Amino acid sequence: MEQKLKRQRALVTGASSGIGKAIALELGRAGADVLVNYLRGDDEAEAVAAAIRGSGSRAIAHQTDVSQEDQVIGMFQRMTAEWGGIDILVNNAGLQKDAPFDEMTLPQWNTVINVNLTGQFLCAREAVRAFKRQGKRLEVSRALGKIICISSVHEVIPWAGHVNYAASKGGVMLLMKSLAQEVASLHIRVNSICPGAIRTPINGDAWQTPGALQSLMSLIPYKRIGEPEDIAKTAIWLASDDSDYVTGASIFVDGGMLLYPGFEDNG
Repeated sequence: MEQKLKRQRALVTGASSGIGKAIALELGRAGADVLVNYLRGDDEAEAVAAAIRGSGSRAIAHQTDVSQEDQVIGMFQRMTAEWGGIDILVNNAGLQKDAPFDEMTLPQWNTVINVNLTGQFLCAREAVRAFKRQGKRLEVSRALGKIICISSVHEVIPWAGHVNYAASKGGVMLLMKSLAQEVASLHIRVNSICPGAIRTPINGDAWQTPGALQSLMSLIPYKRIGEPEDIAKTAIWLASDDSDYVTGASIFVDGGMLLYPGFEDNG
């Protein structure tokens, strides 16, 4: 593939599996050096970094809990020490702790908000600080820096039984848009990718049996489940100069899930 991100430095949170892994690998193939952030699974993260190095880009695996401020600051300090800075942040790390609303515990609520929303805030804040400190590198990008937030269709679609997750993604939406508004004049671009149903371990119950997959298809007008690579290819576009006039956008990659499929037969 064309190396549209040659010599750029990227950080992908939650990059040892699923969507984050696919994005990290695709960034490496596009020429970017990638810091593979992970929380658990040393071997899995090292394997992703090794695959990126195999494609000709530099890569390092770095363990960090993105909900912890001191660890996030340390991760960005390592990027500066290793590669001199950062050009692309992909805020991907996220999790679910599901429960009916009246049974949801405060730890379940706090864990999801702290990782899915506060983690994106902490990483984006350190990225903006780094972008401003570094200055533009016009030889690699027209933008001063790029931030891509991985959100969800559930920044728009309510989700009973998953109130903490939906609230976190609604928060990501306005975090992204408010930040994009604030830093656009600096030529820092901030956008979100909002996946629908993607074939990853986190939602295996929704697609691993024929019955579950058939039920899922009733929610997807395009009648296929998404693959992590669908998200990764969108991320490459958002990270490249091909999307230089795009900022503050939520891009839904969902096979039409937001098209209210219950009404496709006249409602």
